[in-house]
Amino acid sequence: MKQKHNRHHVVIIGGGFGGLHAATRLRKSPVRITLVDKRNFHLFQPLLYQVATGGLSPGDIAYPLRSILGRTPNVTVLAAEVTDILPDENKVLLVDGDLEYDSLILATGVVNHYFGHDEWSEPAPGLKTVEDALYIRRKILIAFEAAERENDPHARRSCLNFVVVGGGPTGAELSGAISMLANSTLKGEFSHIDPQEADVFLIEGSDRLLNSFPEGLSAKAEDELRALGVHVRTRHLVTDITGESVTVRDLQNEEEEEIFTRTVLWTAGVRASPLGRRLAEKTGTGLDGMGRVIVEEDLTLAGYPEIFIIGDLAHFAHQTGEPLPGVAQVAMQGGSYAGRLIQK
Repeated sequence: MKQKHNRHHVVIIGGGFGGLHAATRLRKSPVRITLVDKRNFHLFQPLLYQVATGGLSPGDIAYPLRSILGRTPNVTVLAAEVTDILPDENKVLLVDGDLEYDSLILATGVVNHYFGHDEWSEPAPGLKTVEDALYIRRKILIAFEAAERENDPHARRSCLNFVVVGGGPTGAELSGAISMLANSTLKGEFSHIDPQEADVFLIEGSDRLLNSFPEGLSAKAEDELRALGVHVRTRHLVTDITGESVTVRDLQNEEEEEIFTRTVLWTAGVRASPLGRRLAEKTGTGLDGMGRVIVEEDLTLAGYPEIFIIGDLAHFAHQTGEPLPGVAQVAMQGGSYAGRLIQK
């Protein structure tokens, strides 16, 4: 491959926890780094639920990448969208150009997954971006405002029912925050309704919340949510979502229940970003059921030692036989590890 520069060129796609830690690890190395993200800021996703419920403003959890890496002279930040990867040509295609690389680090994370029901994405928005959080915040607050003006008891109850689908960390945090918003923050703010009359439902298909965590922590989280007034429904499966209701089936007795609501929020599932599938199509690399790329023990792509897959996009199961969880700590460690290997 023809080089335009003498220094080894590392292209990092994704400015999340993994990509940022990879760039930080390489900041003092004799390499040239280009970090590409369609947004020019790093988003602290674990606190998105706080923006969605009004506890924080977007600026509190979004940090400009150029400011974070501003004192790193060997890093160039590009606000650009990646459309494809050509692994046999060591090239990344952008909407408005392309980049050649010597080493490539893919850290593009995950997107919402509706398990074959993409039509649910409109009545049940997910929470992955700042825009999602602001939309959800507006949706929640408008529900209370609509209840304030509603004379029909059934319609008012529909306004004050909030359904969160998915009992993982985001779902647990979001449902708890909505309950606290209703019971504390909005208390006494309305003339015709009592916000404390709001009902928050947390729907989870498995037998416990936070099923990637130890059972003791799951039980404690469920107890705390119930103490906040959240109606926790484990072993319940969502079978339909409309703009007016959610239908859930109790997996123990197969009975169905319709919850009338105007506010449904989706945290039930994710799948790897589409770049993983495009890469697999070109290289023959395997994907798991979530679309994550199955990686080697050193986080590289089989047959392509110059390509590293980290964070939520990677399926790494070499230690226990089970893939590492999609949490920030794993992404950060993966980014640092990939950077260290490139340094050698």
